[in-house]
Amino acid sequence: MHSSGTMLSPQQRRLRNRQEMIDNILAAARAIMREEGVAALNLNEVARRVGLRTPSLYVYFPGKAAIYDAVYLLAIRLHCERMKVAFAEHKEVWDRFRAALETNMAFALEHPELYQMAFERPVPGFAPTEQTMQAALEALNELTVMVRLHLEQGDLAPGVSFEVGYNLMIAMMHGLTTLHAANEPHLPVGSGRYGSLIPAAVSLFKSSWGTNQPGDSS
Repeated sequence: MHSSGTMLSPQQRRLRNRQEMIDNILAAARAIMREEGVAALNLNEVARRVGLRTPSLYVYFPGKAAIYDAVYLLAIRLHCERMKVAFAEHKEVWDRFRAALETNMAFALEHPELYQMAFERPVPGFAPTEQTMQAALEALNELTVMVRLHLEQGDLAPGVSFEVGYNLMIAMMHGLTTLHAANEPHLPVGSGRYGSLIPAAVSLFKSSWGTNQPGDSS
């Protein structure tokens, strides 16, 4: 029976079972990536973990690149959702910036394989398919709109365009995250040599981009 109490048709049951196996395959692939490294994905090991023979994986994915493709899109979508939640929970410009830095670092520590797939190039020769890239860009563009509104609430320094401000924010965010994850991944967000720099990074940007911010008395 379906959760609503209605009986599933044979076709619905097949679709449900197929989706469950796809989810299991992706979960197994992600586990291997975390344990062995993103580029070390092995289809034989994926098949073993989900109880299939290796040739049977091709019923669900045409090859290893297709699994990477699915993990990449999952990574982008989950990261964007986390960032949107962080923005929604804060109203002041610089509180949002700090939340973005913390959320990005937390995501990388919690899901290192997803973070690497989304923002690094850990798999030589892999490139997302055109369809997947289009879906990823849609998610990223939605987040970019939120960031644009976020920056427009503030007062960028003279001569600093949105594109420059946005790229500087991304560089700071991913730079701190990458250094923390590479050197002290066992430490929580906000601690360690690089994780503890988040408040200083916010202060640096705030002081460099002017003083006419929401909430300022000047």
